[in-house]
Order: sequence, then C-alpha cells, then structure tokens
Amino acid sequence: MSEDNAAFCVTCERGSDLVPLMRLEYRGAPLWTCPEHLPILIHDPGRLVGKLAGAEQLRPAAHRD
Repeated sequence: MSEDNAAFCVTCERGSDLVPLMRLEYRGAPLWTCPEHLPILIHDPGRLVGKLAGAEQLRPAAHRD
C-alpha cells in the first residue's frame, strides 16, 4: 500500500477528501492527524491506546499556566 492510500487521521480515520491532514513521523513511519485531533496527541495521548502502537508510552504535554 502506498503512503498516499494510507493517509487518514489516526484518531477519527477520516481522509484528506474530508479534512485537512498533517503528516508527522513516529517510530520511522508516517502518521497523519487532522487539526481537530492534534490536541489529543499533545494533551491526551492515552486516548490513542489501541489506535497507535506505543501510545501508552507517550506523556501529555506539561502545562505551565
């Protein structure tokens, strides 16, 4: 499968035909997220357990409010 065919948001699984997608790299492989779900990667990565291998090892960003 080519990278283009696999482009979908890791959280909501929508493709670029429905939402803008941002490409990231994780563990040497491409990872896509839509703007709506980027905050999950930053603030609550635990919600990606079962969707993203190794998500249980990710830590939320520290808030310094």
